[in-house]
Amino acid sequence: MERYAYILDYLPSGRQTDRGFHKEPLALAIGEDELKLLELIPRPGASLTPGSRVALVPIEGISPPIDHVRRRVGYEELTVSARTELPTALESIVRTNSARYLKFINEAPAVSRRFHLLELLPGIGKKTMQQMVDERRRAPFASFAEIENRMHLKNPERLIVGRIEQELSGVNDKYRLFVAP
Repeated sequence: MERYAYILDYLPSGRQTDRGFHKEPLALAIGEDELKLLELIPRPGASLTPGSRVALVPIEGISPPIDHVRRRVGYEELTVSARTELPTALESIVRTNSARYLKFINEAPAVSRRFHLLELLPGIGKKTMQQMVDERRRAPFASFAEIENRMHLKNPERLIVGRIEQELSGVNDKYRLFVAP
């Protein structure tokens, strides 16, 4: 269950339908833990801004600005501005939960003699993958900055963000690394 979400887009007049607007405010968001795309109904008077992190459940007796989660949505149902905000929100999620994603980089196994899970990250080919495996054998990576220094990769967290975006957009791949189908 998602406890926090990042707002991707806020629609104060609701979604446009064939008959006009739905007249109920809603927000499009991505969950922090399970990376689910969600349609949220805010409480009356709540102001939500894209990029902000909001609680979905009461924390320490304080009610969240979200009344309830209406449903899970697909990538194709996101608005253009929500799709634009998605990489920024994903970067925040990856940086906030860096231990989870560093664990993947440090422990990702080879699937077969010719294929490694690290190769599923956009921008990682066989040569870079082999360098990464050799480097992590010497010592596990402790941070993204360390990956950047030891591997000479610019913004290694963007590799993770790129893969999450692919999985959210419905890439036809047999392997799901971060997002549940």
